[in-house]
Amino acid sequence: MQALTVAPSHPQRTLLHNEIHARPPEAVTAPLAMGHVVMWADAGEREASRAHLTALLGRHPGATVPDALVTHWRADLGAFRVRWELHTEFVAWTFAAPLDATGFGQAQPASALAAVPADWLAGLPGQCLCRLDLWVLDMRSFGDGELVPRVLQEGTLVASSVAGGHAKVFTDFALRADGGSRMVLVAGGLSARRLGRTVQRLLELETYRMTALLGLPVARDAADALARAERDLADLAEAIRDADGDAEPHLLDRLTRLAGQVESLYAATHARFSASSAYFELVSQRIRELGEAPLAGMQTLGDFIERRLSPARSTCAWAVRRQNALSERVSRTSNLLRTRVEIAQQRSSQQLLTTMNQRQDMQLRLQATVEGLSVAAITYYVVGLISHLVKGAQALGWPWSPEGTAAAAIPLVALSVWWSLRRMHHRLFKSMH
Repeated sequence: MQALTVAPSHPQRTLLHNEIHARPPEAVTAPLAMGHVVMWADAGEREASRAHLTALLGRHPGATVPDALVTHWRADLGAFRVRWELHTEFVAWTFAAPLDATGFGQAQPASALAAVPADWLAGLPGQCLCRLDLWVLDMRSFGDGELVPRVLQEGTLVASSVAGGHAKVFTDFALRADGGSRMVLVAGGLSARRLGRTVQRLLELETYRMTALLGLPVARDAADALARAERDLADLAEAIRDADGDAEPHLLDRLTRLAGQVESLYAATHARFSASSAYFELVSQRIRELGEAPLAGMQTLGDFIERRLSPARSTCAWAVRRQNALSERVSRTSNLLRTRVEIAQQRSSQQLLTTMNQRQDMQLRLQATVEGLSVAAITYYVVGLISHLVKGAQALGWPWSPEGTAAAAIPLVALSVWWSLRRMHHRLFKSMH
């Protein structure tokens, strides 16, 4: 069979094609204990997490290590399984360990993180943003009443039916003394891969819920700066309304400085607000993907999260709208003030041109006054030359006296000089215009 010849591939074709398989869900079988840790990390700490994973794998002979390009990795280390995911702003670690579900709920359940080496776990690069213990149980051997009071708090318990009624999820969104929150998934009749997808959605729901809320402190801090800027703008607008021409350059300088402050605040917060908006959307998407249905007498996760996140989401969106509105107001005020300054400058330029025209008219008048003296002076010198010429011409037979000839030539010479000057001025002004 003849090999097909195709055009050269795009340099990122393979990377883009494999993106659809990025971070695939892992097959899950109940019962299972899972620990999910999200570390907020800068670029250096995110890269250090790769080396930290390699150090963990190095403790288990035969475990393969990730290369410098992968962004997710999972490995079975015997006592537990580890999953590492490198994101734009954080690193997600998920650990899974076998669970003995006998008597679950009668005592504090075992965490999957207990199977991870404590010294290695304490050295995770970054700052812990989220820690969740998730227990996956078999619905056929578990009763809902066993969740409280050992596992979850009854007063803040929320629950819902998910995955088309084949599973139930319970949580209380409460932080324990160890800094972690808890969630229980009771499943029955789900395949391992479908159960894995449900587990992944729950873990991502908690992850994105926390990352989305990072925009809330920024919005609160920005509110104070925006309030000050709005007061300064109002004061400037009042001063501009009553200002005279001499104060306008100073007001323009103050307004320019205020515009710089507003744009600096926008640049400092825009990335965080944009990321929070994307994370909020991911939270809503994961809730929809769970396919929740209410349980009798219980508030669903989606209702609880949307109700509690809506104020934070609105605060971030309001801060963005307030920044944009303030920036537009500053821009409009700057344009108005610049227009006033430009009009004043044009008026000053017009006055300067008027003064220059007046000076030019005065110069022309002086030139016209001097022009008569110039005609007389030139005529005097020309008539003097004629007189000398006539004296020399008498020896050749010139019939008239030098004095008479000079006197007769004066009108003719004066008229010729005057006509020549007028013609020269006419050509000069014609070329200028």
